[in-house]
Amino acid sequence: MTNPEIARHFRELGKLMELHGDNPFKIRSYTNAYNKLRKDERDLAGMSEAELQKLEGVGKAIAGKIHELATTGKMETLEKWREKTPEGVREMLHISGFGPKKVKAVWDGLGVTTVGQLLYAINENRLIELKGFGLKTQESLKQKLEFLQRSRGRFLYPTMALAATALLEQLRNIFPDERFEPTGELRRCGPTLSALHLLTTLAPARAAQIPGLQVREATDDRTVAEVDEIPVILQHCSPENFGSKQFRYTGSKDFLRSFVARFPGLDFSGLPDESEVFARAQVQWIPPEMREGEWAIDLARENSLPVLIEESDVRGVVHSHSTYSDGIHSVREMALAARERGYEYLVMSDHSQAAFYANGLKEDRVREQWKEVDALNRELAPFRILKSIECDILSDGSLDYDDELRKGFDLIIASVHSTLNMDEERATERLLAAIRNPDTDILGHPTGRLLLSREGYPIDHRRVIDACAEHRVAIELNANPYRLDLDWSWIPYAVERGVLISINPDAHATGGIDDIRFGVLAARKGGLTAANCLNAYGCQEMLAKLGRLPS
Repeated sequence: MTNPEIARHFRELGKLMELHGDNPFKIRSYTNAYNKLRKDERDLAGMSEAELQKLEGVGKAIAGKIHELATTGKMETLEKWREKTPEGVREMLHISGFGPKKVKAVWDGLGVTTVGQLLYAINENRLIELKGFGLKTQESLKQKLEFLQRSRGRFLYPTMALAATALLEQLRNIFPDERFEPTGELRRCGPTLSALHLLTTLAPARAAQIPGLQVREATDDRTVAEVDEIPVILQHCSPENFGSKQFRYTGSKDFLRSFVARFPGLDFSGLPDESEVFARAQVQWIPPEMREGEWAIDLARENSLPVLIEESDVRGVVHSHSTYSDGIHSVREMALAARERGYEYLVMSDHSQAAFYANGLKEDRVREQWKEVDALNRELAPFRILKSIECDILSDGSLDYDDELRKGFDLIIASVHSTLNMDEERATERLLAAIRNPDTDILGHPTGRLLLSREGYPIDHRRVIDACAEHRVAIELNANPYRLDLDWSWIPYAVERGVLISINPDAHATGGIDDIRFGVLAARKGGLTAANCLNAYGCQEMLAKLGRLPS
């Protein structure tokens, strides 16, 4: 059991206990455990109870529950609270911004025990009868519920990529004479996926021989199955037709429709290698990540496809947190981890003071961190740590801190973290005001979205990107797989306007640095090159690109 999985059990326990009005001290203890354990990189499941009790914030009771989870897969205390709570009510507790008190209000006040009943009650305007609910709250909740319903049945890319790696290794070991390759949205590295799509030369009848694979439906060329609760779709074909089928199943519907329209009458059947499809069409081979729409086809026809960025092109870790705010590791540990991975610099950007919930830095702690950074830079040279901050964009678009303190940073990432319930005009104007501020260097996670959990606030992307172009502000592609914000689909326009994209891990622990990989995959979908990526430049040149040093 992974640390995030262990932590989620404590979050659920805290919410259920709050829902039923249990001991506030215990609730706070379990909530704090969730916040600490989910970011811890030590193997909690492999520790003894005695070792667990030595961890900061983990007492005897919590250590015992972690050990119980690791050895049995369950937590008896949690199971008892689950039994007291209808399944639909437990599901409501996972809705962002709909806490235990509000869930309790609709459960007790309206008898609502499922998400469907809750949505019906909202459509009947029944929530406004309850204390603490108004029309705006009701409408906001309706939007979240509709988003939740749309998101069901989808999984984040890292979850699916990990499962695909394990399954492919198993399949290739069992059937060494057959071919298995990723296809569909898995091969296109989509931020979220509905199933693991694999192309194989294995005969459909033999799919039932795969250990752990539960076949749901089978035809002559397709097997729909499930492994460890993850949907799997096997597309079967002959070796002689593998390339043709790989081309057909990899591209999105829009891509295939556009490709066929541009090359009417082209026969790309019966080809063992996918590259032969593009050879017959007399166009460049299009990387799988870019096969989402027609724009890549037009570039391929003009022989002008970009050389896509690789993870090895990224030279610096931009946007990281330490124990000064809400990170797990110290500045030194983050710097050493970045250096060990071959990066040349680390942009240390803890939260600013307005983010009080994340232990944001007041001025005295900012200056304390600067002194530590200076000392570490002398010790670790030529590796360099840059003094930065993830500066909150306040509700009126102004930046946290006064002008004088902001001038002391090497660069500033400006992000929205509060008052997220905005319409498009207000959200856009808020970002534009921050972009116009001369202290802003990078616009952080522009929409604030959390994939499969929270829709981003609506913004006019073109106006925001145009303003970044005008004011020499880079835009973050937040590489955390829960965010991947800026969305890849806006990268072509940003590049067209000359705006640099910074692929930032938003790392809250040393392991978070590795999320750069997911940001690179998303960036490739948008056709990003190393030349258009801010942190593909060395430290001095990167600062010059931001106008912090002479070009």
